[in-house]
Amino acid sequence: MNLPPATTPLYNHPLPTIEAWLREKGCVQDEQDPTRWSVVYDDWQAEIFMDIEEIRVRYGGASSARAFPYSLSRRDVEDAIFTGP
Repeated sequence: MNLPPATTPLYNHPLPTIEAWLREKGCVQDEQDPTRWSVVYDDWQAEIFMDIEEIRVRYGGASSARAFPYSLSRRDVEDAIFTGP
């Protein structure tokens, strides 16, 4: 699947494209809750939640989550989430 340019806001990505992007980043979608994704890298892990107005991320079971609005570009969200805690 071809992704829009990285500078494109996430709200301009169709849902299947966002899901494909998350899979490319190594994320696995929860079978019971399709809005919940998990990712495990060598030195960190996280849960990603695709809410209605934002993407939230919680690293390694931490009680606090960071949120990123869909108005941010895919590059900005990728840099914020996938560089780790």
